[in-house]
Amino acid sequence: MPASGTPEPGTPEPGTPESLAVGVFHPSWHRVVLKLSGGLFAGSEPLGISPDVVAHLAAEIMAAVKDGVQVAAVVGGGNMFRGAALAERGIDRARADYMGMLSTVINCLALQDVLEKLGVDTRVQTAITMGQVAEPYIPRRAIRHLEKGRVVIFGAGLGAPFFSTDTAAVQRALEIGADAVLKGTKVDGVYDADPHTTPDAVRFERLDYSEFLARELKVMDTTAVSLCMDNGLPIVVFALMGEGNVVRAIRGEKVGTLICRRDP
Repeated sequence: MPASGTPEPGTPEPGTPESLAVGVFHPSWHRVVLKLSGGLFAGSEPLGISPDVVAHLAAEIMAAVKDGVQVAAVVGGGNMFRGAALAERGIDRARADYMGMLSTVINCLALQDVLEKLGVDTRVQTAITMGQVAEPYIPRRAIRHLEKGRVVIFGAGLGAPFFSTDTAAVQRALEIGADAVLKGTKVDGVYDADPHTTPDAVRFERLDYSEFLARELKVMDTTAVSLCMDNGLPIVVFALMGEGNVVRAIRGEKVGTLICRRDP
């Protein structure tokens, strides 16, 4: 680059695909929503909360905060209740979904407690008002918390039945101006078949939204992916239990599967 600071002709602009280091998908993100699968909280047990898992999740979030990233999280409740599964057994679907929403708040409080013991200021905001344990969901307040370096955990989904916590994560990400949604799961990305039952399943490094939807892949629900597609919000699906994976995903390293628009 000349002394004037003007790039030489043909020099790629910072942040363009040509300027990214080898093995990096995108420039580092500044604000993200981390979607935490409720099933992860149980660890090796079918139900409940594993203290070791919560400690790992908190350490991953703390590492991202120390890296200067604004982190919000949306927590599932599958380790307690799943509304759809309860509905199949005869419970009214809307009531079952509300039970699932309440279970997410239990996970939120557990994660908040461990984060604060690690010295990370944390706020829980819920879509269903429960003033004794959490703030109500107020987007501008959530943004202000993030700007002050606090972690914000969103609980109770969207506060309405028939919507998954995946969809809640995307909606919250859009409303607070996040750069991406990071979906942490038990598997290390998106496969063309269930890797637990299909040994030769192929993992994708990158997928277009439309290809994800056309293949009817199940790792994330179609409403959430469609909402991301309509708004150009990237998704990274990755193995949350891998040490350092949250920071790696934020920095653009090739961890898991990136779902986004294909380059034209």
